Amino acid sequence: MVSRSSTTNGLPAPLLFVLGGASMYAGAALAVGLFDRMSPAGVAWLRLAGAALVLVVWRLMARFLATRRAPRTPVRWSRRRLVLAGAFGLVTAAMNIVFYEAIARLPLGTAVAIEFTGPVLVAALGSRSRRDWAALALVVLGVGLIADVRLEGSPAGVAFALAAALLWAAYIVLGARVSQGSGSTGEGVDGLAIGFVVAAVVLSPLALTAAPIAGEPLLLGSALALGVLSSVVPYVLDQVVLRRVGRARFALLLALLPLTATVVGLVGLAQVPAPLEALGIAAVVVGVALRREDAPGDPVREPPD
Repeated sequence: MVSRSSTTNGLPAPLLFVLGGASMYAGAALAVGLFDRMSPAGVAWLRLAGAALVLVVWRLMARFLATRRAPRTPVRWSRRRLVLAGAFGLVTAAMNIVFYEAIARLPLGTAVAIEFTGPVLVAALGSRSRRDWAALALVVLGVGLIADVRLEGSPAGVAFALAAALLWAAYIVLGARVSQGSGSTGEGVDGLAIGFVVAAVVLSPLALTAAPIAGEPLLLGSALALGVLSSVVPYVLDQVVLRRVGRARFALLLALLPLTATVVGLVGLAQVPAPLEALGIAAVVVGVALRREDAPGDPVREPPD
């Protein structure tokens, strides 16, 4: 069970992002292998369904074990919190679907750079000082250099990437409300589980595109692993970080994701970054370090039930 007293509480927020990013990119490797057997939307639904299954089992077991240790008053879920959790799940699922559609049509670097305009928008709206704006400029420069933006690809791919950007911005805003509107990080993860279940049910027609692997246990196992690596681990860590730093600095910390991909390529694949990529990494690190943490009142908090 993830809680404020868990070991993640003592880890720096940037390190949590790097861990989440490494898990996400490991899941991306699995996703690429599944693209040959089904549509990107089908892969995204399997990722969502696998994550929902794991989260629900985990949270039910955590509640059961906690009740056995000490009787607790059941957590009240108001209609507002349920609607918020459902909206968060649907936005997250839609973000993943349109991004998969984008990378099926565009170079990955181009899609990542376009999608990052969503977090940049959130960070800009949360910037209040020259220091904040300088940090934002450094991060934007760094991501552009790391991503190696190329103006090529289909107009549909660009449209999907722009849609992913808007949904990523919505994910940050709604994720902050889910994390800050709960009594603990564990309750925030409960909201994540509920949201994923709602999204999996609403988007269940996409399951038809996953039919080609229905009788293949190894591929279904890969889909379950995809849900854990690409959704459960990074999104649970997102809930921890959102409660700690607020949504504006969280948006800039997302710049560590392309940086993580570059480092993974260097260590695991011996892909040495070009000089401009190395400069981009330095710019991101300086920008993230420069950005102040949000004041206690900055994160969006859920109104009392």
